[in-house]
Amino acid sequence: MLQATRLVPQGQGLAPVLLRRAPKLVLDWDLRQKSRFDALASDQQRVGVFLPRGTVLRGGDVLVTQDGGLLRVVAAPQPVLRITPCAEHGQVFDLLRAAYHLGNRHVPVELHTDHLQIEPDHVLADLLRAMHLTVQELMAPFEPEGGAYAAGGHGHGHAHAHGHHDHAHPHDH
Repeated sequence: MLQATRLVPQGQGLAPVLLRRAPKLVLDWDLRQKSRFDALASDQQRVGVFLPRGTVLRGGDVLVTQDGGLLRVVAAPQPVLRITPCAEHGQVFDLLRAAYHLGNRHVPVELHTDHLQIEPDHVLADLLRAMHLTVQELMAPFEPEGGAYAAGGHGHGHAHAHGHHDHAHPHDH
């Protein structure tokens, strides 16, 4: 069994040609939050993942095996609830209110400009529908926000132009 013990966030610094050739590890959110697990790579190799406690894998991350091989992490489609404003009378503000209420309940939320995604929960789905939001069940990759204090979450440095000056700062995706 291969062992993967090193993480390269988003494959930073690795040659794109190497990343395209690397076998994939397609993992759901529950497994990507674990620091130790076994999985089957796309090339049918068994892989034992041993990362520091609290490490969270994101789609696009790359694992390095003990023999120097690379494995691309892919966020697997899984059941999610997609939350959007009501098509008839909804507003984007409705999503802000929903994000506030979900965050207040410490629910992992994936944020987008036009929708939110959460793991399936019929009680939360009913709450969101009562707030006049549209809740759709579907299969999609789930990449919730890491949160300001998320243990093991890793930031991704991006340079942003803000008009007054350029600077780089970490963001969780």
